[in-house]
Parts: sequence; C-alpha cells; structure tokens
Amino acid sequence: MDVVGVGPHPTPWPDDARLDPDLLEHGDSRNVVDQYRYWRRDAIIEDLDTHRHPFHVAIENWEHDFNIGSVVRTANAFLAAQVHIVGRRRWNRRGAMVTDRYQHVMHHDDVNDLVQWAKEAEVPLVGVDNLPGAEPLESYELPRACVLVFGQEGPGLSDAARAASVTTVSIAQFGSTRSINAGAAAAIAMHAWVRQHAGLP
Repeated sequence: MDVVGVGPHPTPWPDDARLDPDLLEHGDSRNVVDQYRYWRRDAIIEDLDTHRHPFHVAIENWEHDFNIGSVVRTANAFLAAQVHIVGRRRWNRRGAMVTDRYQHVMHHDDVNDLVQWAKEAEVPLVGVDNLPGAEPLESYELPRACVLVFGQEGPGLSDAARAASVTTVSIAQFGSTRSINAGAAAAIAMHAWVRQHAGLP
C-alpha cells in the first residue's frame, strides 16, 4: 500500500516555529502540498493569507447541496479569498476533503445579507448560470475583485441572486444536457478568473 504524505522527520529537527512537533515526530499524512509538510495548521493559514486572490465564491444552500464541499475544495486549490455559503448553515463537508480547515468560509442567512457584505467590501457579485441573456464566460472579462455566485444544483441561481449580480455569465456547452454539475461549473469559473488575473508560477 502506498504511504500518503511523509513519515517522521529525521533528527535533529529544523529550528522553525511554523513546524508542529507532533507531525515531526509521527509524520504528516495531510492533504497539503509539500511546501507545508510538518507545518502547524495556523501557520499554513497565516502564510496563505499573505497571497490569497481577491476573488470570492458564493453558493446558495437552500436544499443541502452536496456540491458545496467540492466548491470549497476547489476554492482552496485556486486560493480564493473566501467562500460564502448563503442559506442553510449546515453543509456536507465530506467533499471538501478537510480543505475547509485552510479556507475562510463565511455564512449568510440570505442573499440580502450577502449583498450587504459585498457592498461594504466593495466587490461586485457576478452570477454564474446558463440563463437567457447571460454573457459568455469564455469572452467576458471578470473583475479582479469580485464574488462568483452559484445557485443550487438543479434550479440554479435564485431570482434574488441574479437580481443582485452586476451580470450573469454562462459556460459554453455542446451536448444534450441542460446544465452541468454546480461543483464543476464553479471550478470552470474559478479557473477562468485564474487565467485572466493570477500570476502563474
């Protein structure tokens, strides 16, 4: 069986306050990049906070959407500033693969609460849904600072979310299905932002 992560660190241990003595002693099997092996969780978050991207992700959660964990995991991979969950406070964390430990997640009771937060933060809401009149994501210039808003799996963006968005963008599709999985749509939209604005390593 393949070993996930790394085993105990050889002694003498490095003199680095960011490192966790328990992980150094027993090994680190967490789902983190090699740069953060043996680091304390708070140290990882502190380092990520120094270079998070200025885009946010919001997803409506009215019916316990199972895609939210996947959205959080992808937001962590693309280093979103924050994930906003609108509606129900509880969500299925299984799909996040514990990445929610390193990703800032904020809850809003309803769309109006999200809108008020966005107004104070001075970031526009950009809806993502395949709706009539939507701008093609493939050619739309996303704002550098923005909130990408996704609706519930199935019904899509609520009327309130769409009305609050400065625009709605759609993802080009070529098959017979009416829509794609909300987690997949979120990944595509986040990657579109990365291609436009992130400095690639």
